[in-house]
Amino acid sequence: MPIIDMKMLEGFSDSQKEAMYVEVTDALCRTLGCRPDQVRIMVSDLAPGDFAVAGKSVAATRRDAAEG
Repeated sequence: MPIIDMKMLEGFSDSQKEAMYVEVTDALCRTLGCRPDQVRIMVSDLAPGDFAVAGKSVAATRRDAAEG
């Protein structure tokens, strides 16, 4: 049973997530030969201040971009 633990920056709509669930499930079933009812997907939404790239939070990067 495939279990996907996905972390994403918050801001994606419910309809975008629902479409992603379908696409990811289809890809797993196609490549792993499993049934859709065997696929589990967990999504954690991360606030921009809780995710950093190169030592700088996404929130700070967005602030800097808006100011500059």
